[in-house]
Amino acid sequence: MNWEIKKLTSGNFPPQLLEIPQPPKELFIVGEFPKETTFLAVVGSRKYTTYGKEACEKLIEGLRGYPIVIVSGLALGIDSIAHKKALDVGLTTIAFPGSGLRPEVLYPRTNYELGKNIVKSGGCLISEFEPDFRAQDFAFPARNRLMAGLSKAVLVIEAEEKSGTLITTRLAVDYNRDVYAVPGSIFSANSKGTNRLIRNGATPVTNSEEILDALGFNVTQKLPLQLDVSPAEKEILDLLIEPRGRDEIVRGLGKPANEVNTLLTVLEIKGIVKEMLGKIRRVDS
Repeated sequence: MNWEIKKLTSGNFPPQLLEIPQPPKELFIVGEFPKETTFLAVVGSRKYTTYGKEACEKLIEGLRGYPIVIVSGLALGIDSIAHKKALDVGLTTIAFPGSGLRPEVLYPRTNYELGKNIVKSGGCLISEFEPDFRAQDFAFPARNRLMAGLSKAVLVIEAEEKSGTLITTRLAVDYNRDVYAVPGSIFSANSKGTNRLIRNGATPVTNSEEILDALGFNVTQKLPLQLDVSPAEKEILDLLIEPRGRDEIVRGLGKPANEVNTLLTVLEIKGIVKEMLGKIRRVDS
């Protein structure tokens, strides 16, 4: 593809970015800026957990088909997961790297291919820095203000108590944008920031419908999922109110291990449960 860096004139700046207290003086872009739509910033920890990755992917999966553009920072971790999942489900996505846009300085360099895929799929990369600017510490809070300013809301997947991710949420509040946060385990350091956001007034979200409703979309209420399972399979599903190991499931049911393993295999083939990191979980949970 042709990696063409264009400079936007101030008359072509996204209007949302002209509303913030410190609007950009210059903007450079690779790709095409999406037309009228709803922008949702998705941010989170670089050192994500399995829970954070799955939550990010599941929430974005549920936005499929809606006129929503996913905005993030191209960073390693939740940012990259959000961009990739958006592309997987056919959503347009925009990246604000903390660097210039020339391939040799793009940060992180390992996400250059992801950047190309974003552009190929109708999205773009935007930066207020000169094209040959190499990433520096001050650049990341600066680009975070553009992500918050462009978006109607900011969704935080995971964040430690002292996290750069929380800079984006503070800016979002300053700009009168909504902040959504995914609740997390009280035992996880990666959830201390998100749980505190909720305590301080952020909207907790646990599924895509809550995001869509908060963004103002008219979401038709889904009917409860009717699972085609046998009584024995349903016993397992009733036990899986949280992920459990195979031995724990065997003990909970009081049945022979070979019988339980057969039932679990059938449920996995049906796509109702899956195993990850030694734990069995319901796909719909």
